[in-house]
Amino acid sequence: MPSSREALAAINVRREPGAEAKLDLLEELQRHQGNARHCALRTAEWLVANTAVTRVVVAALSPKRTAFDGLAGAGVQPQLVERLSLSLDGRRDPIVAAVTSGQPLSLPANRGSLRLPALDGMFPRSSVTVLAIGGQPDEDVALGLLFFSPASDPVPHSVRWASELLRHQFQYLAGREGSSDIERRLRRERSWLQHVLNAATDPILFTDTEGRLLIANTRAELLFSATDDVSEGRRRAVQLNNMFFSAALSRRSLGEGEPGRRELVLVDPTDGSDLPFELLSTVVTDPREGTGVVSILRNISDLRQAAQQIDENYARLRVAESDARAERDRLNLIIDSVADPIVVTDEEGAISLMNTPAERLFSARAGAGEESQRIVRANDAHFSSFVSGLLSTGGDTTRRGEIGLVSPETHQPVPVEAFAAKMLSDLGELTAVVTILHDRTEDLERASLYEQLKRASDELEGKVHAATDELARQNELLRRQALELEQASTAKSQFLANVSHELRTPLNAILGYANMTMQGIAGEITPGQRRHLSRIEANGRHLLALINEILDITRIEAGRMPLEIVSFAIPDLLREVQSELEPIIAKSNLTVT
Repeated sequence: MPSSREALAAINVRREPGAEAKLDLLEELQRHQGNARHCALRTAEWLVANTAVTRVVVAALSPKRTAFDGLAGAGVQPQLVERLSLSLDGRRDPIVAAVTSGQPLSLPANRGSLRLPALDGMFPRSSVTVLAIGGQPDEDVALGLLFFSPASDPVPHSVRWASELLRHQFQYLAGREGSSDIERRLRRERSWLQHVLNAATDPILFTDTEGRLLIANTRAELLFSATDDVSEGRRRAVQLNNMFFSAALSRRSLGEGEPGRRELVLVDPTDGSDLPFELLSTVVTDPREGTGVVSILRNISDLRQAAQQIDENYARLRVAESDARAERDRLNLIIDSVADPIVVTDEEGAISLMNTPAERLFSARAGAGEESQRIVRANDAHFSSFVSGLLSTGGDTTRRGEIGLVSPETHQPVPVEAFAAKMLSDLGELTAVVTILHDRTEDLERASLYEQLKRASDELEGKVHAATDELARQNELLRRQALELEQASTAKSQFLANVSHELRTPLNAILGYANMTMQGIAGEITPGQRRHLSRIEANGRHLLALINEILDITRIEAGRMPLEIVSFAIPDLLREVQSELEPIIAKSNLTVT
């Protein structure tokens, strides 16, 4: 690209007023060469700022060469420029003919036949000049359009100079678009290749014959490359990995070891641990690019860990076998110490283990008779039937039931309650069935004793109920007697109240007439008569007191007896008593002291 001043001389820019401004615009466009929108915007702004032009719009030919699309503008609204699109389908249109011929075209302000409706909003009430920004001589369509107002004929020199600058920019872009398709295809293929390499889980490298890294995927970059901002330890680990890798390629080139395949230990840049790899290298040759080496590092840490895990599992298996034997011995001791028979069967129902109490039921002693052998076979048949019932149910893991067995030694029935449970592995597979047989002889005896106690308890309870009923009857009789006594007491109290009332009525009359006679209402009375009347009154009052005491008894029974405390003279009491008894004393001819 020529310098700014050489380009300025090439288009015959004369040193005239505004030349410095033109030089500034030229340098601005050179700095942003390749950015068509920015160059068009700066050119439009320069024309408005340095010429008589007030409005400028620049349109560029679309990539499909079917229309001119708004690119930039000055003095107009940007959204109007963005919506501008002039189709090239109508080749008979005068403006299209002007564009294809490269000649400027003036559009009057009024709405004539050459007026474009798309320009109404950008150039209202103003004439417009359209200037084609030409391309190559063999092209029939310009690379762009420059609209400016007010219209001018001829076109000002500065406008033509600016359109020439834009022509250089558009030609540069048109030339670059031709090669950009190939570049885009190559970039796309390289991008896909890089994606394929990065998708691989193993580090993949392509080096030259001297071991210099040319291409590497992400896994390989983690091991063989380091940026400046990483730690010193990571940088040293990357250096060691490059040294180990170069040495491995050198040994391969010298024919050492297995051709194309060997083990390589690298350093993990993250934590410094060893990373064992299997190195697979292939030499590739290109007539133009030369010879290179493709290397694939396959991480064999998992293989080593798997081998180590197998050794550890084998050692644990031996320990587990020893523990299992010891556990079996302990289990035998435990089940032999249990009083109840315990039987262990396999998944087929065959007995694999049983304690001593179980052996007494399912095995006969040496020299036992035919009867004992028959009992043992019968016991085994009953037990097998019970266990088969558990194995035939897929979902149940336990079973409880009763089995009628017979003792081979005493030939006596042995009623047992059996409880069987499936033993499952970690994977849910059946490994064994453990059955515990509980002798129910004592339980049945206790149940019989309980029934006897229950019957005795029921009899006692019946007697208690009978005694309780008799006691209730006696209580009811006493209650009725108490009620009768209460009614009799009430009748007595009522009788006393009535009697006292009936007695006081005539007594009050006697006392009233005696008192009136003593007062002389019926005529004068003698002292002897007065003395006798006073005796009558005194005895009447005494009788009234007795009647009142009878009423006091009823009050005492009702809990309403008032208590009165009074002082009296004993001689007066004695005289009163003696006067009351005077008639009796006179008849008796006795002396009272």
